[in-house]
Amino acid sequence: MTDVAWIDAALTTARPQALGALLRYFRNLDTAEEAFQNACLRALKTWPQNGPPRDAAAWLIMVGRNVAIDDIRRGAKQQPLPEDDQAISDLDDAESELAERLDGSHYRDDILRLLFICCHPQLPATQQIAIALRIVSGLTVKQIARAFLVSDAAMEQRITRAKSAVAKANVPFETPGAPERSERLAAVAAMLYLIFNEGYSASGESIDLRSPLCEEAIRLGRLLLKLFPAEPEIMGLAALMLLQYARSAARFDANGALVLLDDQDRTLWNGKMIAEGLALIDKAMRHRRTGAYQIQAAIAALHARAAKPEDTDWAQIELLYGSLEILQPSPVITLNRSVAVSKVRGPEAALEMIAPLAAKLSNYFHFFGVQGAYLMQLGRNDEARESFNRAIALANTSAEADHIRMHLDRLMLESKPRPKAANKVKNQAKNKAATPE
Repeated sequence: MTDVAWIDAALTTARPQALGALLRYFRNLDTAEEAFQNACLRALKTWPQNGPPRDAAAWLIMVGRNVAIDDIRRGAKQQPLPEDDQAISDLDDAESELAERLDGSHYRDDILRLLFICCHPQLPATQQIAIALRIVSGLTVKQIARAFLVSDAAMEQRITRAKSAVAKANVPFETPGAPERSERLAAVAAMLYLIFNEGYSASGESIDLRSPLCEEAIRLGRLLLKLFPAEPEIMGLAALMLLQYARSAARFDANGALVLLDDQDRTLWNGKMIAEGLALIDKAMRHRRTGAYQIQAAIAALHARAAKPEDTDWAQIELLYGSLEILQPSPVITLNRSVAVSKVRGPEAALEMIAPLAAKLSNYFHFFGVQGAYLMQLGRNDEARESFNRAIALANTSAEADHIRMHLDRLMLESKPRPKAANKVKNQAKNKAATPE
């Protein structure tokens, strides 16, 4: 891995921890972000020569804090700071002690504080998730826009409005109490799953760089589970991420080509993660308070429990997707359900199911890939070729495009004219006559 690559991975992993602590110090989101960026610039200059520090987050916190304090002093025209740095932070002695002790539990408090500030109830849900993705995970505007299926300009405006609203609302920079935490939990969970998906959707050379996002989302999910140990939806979220990430090693072949679930080498799946995920979803289901993450985790669990593709309980998966459609209507969920329908009732029934989705998913890669697969199974090759071409045009990664091209290559082979039987016999006789005995 190049210097830039490992530094980027380290900064991505340390970002929530460092930014959360800097926000605790300065009580200002812009100041904390600027301090973190300055620390990152220092890291890019010094880490390639000196190697990574023992604790990247602690290094970034201390460097960012010192640089920001120097900037504040210069901005105040060399006026001394009030006693105990009250201009920077008016936290009590316990918080001051936390500033000097950077162990795992303090990281957790800082991260949760940062998450809850981003998901403040005064912000619309879309802005909560967008600003958290930008600030906590450091995703680019383009990456977040792709997750929301909107333009880059629209997402930029959304994030700007969210940051402005946080500043104007004078949001308290402490971890909220239990009632507020429960109210914001859904937004935090959604944000974590978007972070996970951003890492899980990576392919090719970006896998090593983006996979830490999956691990960070899982880690933060576990932290939320410690804070809400009796909340079944958080159990479901953690189980879902674990069960999906457990398949990572089998999702791409040696050449970086995408491998579909039915074709994956299941011996490469992470058994420890699967066991943890299965235990969590079983525990969540016992609470009898169904939620969207629990249903999705239950679907992933059925895949994980199947030793072979043919052992998959597709009928149960279809029922679970039906429940998810009722709970959380979405054309993407219907598209996913159609895959189960194709396994249970055939591709024609699945094709009929997704036909009404064409307008809503006209810019969605997976719609045309799935549609092309059903058409190909039905022998409607010309229509399948058209769908696959649309899918390639909308592919987000080279692996997705290469997978669709594989189907197109297969269609081209099948469409080549074959010699008629009579011509074949005639040619064989001619060749035999020309061959010496």
